[in-house]
Amino acid sequence: MSEQMPDTKAGRHISSQMLRSGTSPAPNYGEAQSAESKSDFIHKMKVSLKELRETQVWLQIIVQAKLIKPSTKLSPLLQETDELISIFFKSIDTAKKNKER
Repeated sequence: MSEQMPDTKAGRHISSQMLRSGTSPAPNYGEAQSAESKSDFIHKMKVSLKELRETQVWLQIIVQAKLIKPSTKLSPLLQETDELISIFFKSIDTAKKNKER
């Protein structure tokens, strides 16, 4: 996706931000898998979720600004991001409930 962004100041900035937030959840999830406690796991999962939400916002900005045409090219990315947000949210919720036990 970043390679399809326009070579403008805005395009380069948004592309750079997308690369950062879009590639961050996976290594943060790896960190969560090696968490030292349930609290640490929850914290690291929340960091991943935060990055996923940021990525979702950047994707929405790209669609609204029509930076990539047709915007339907971004539909699979938006859907996958939404699905990952749901999975991470549920995992955090489950971990919090298990921590209380």
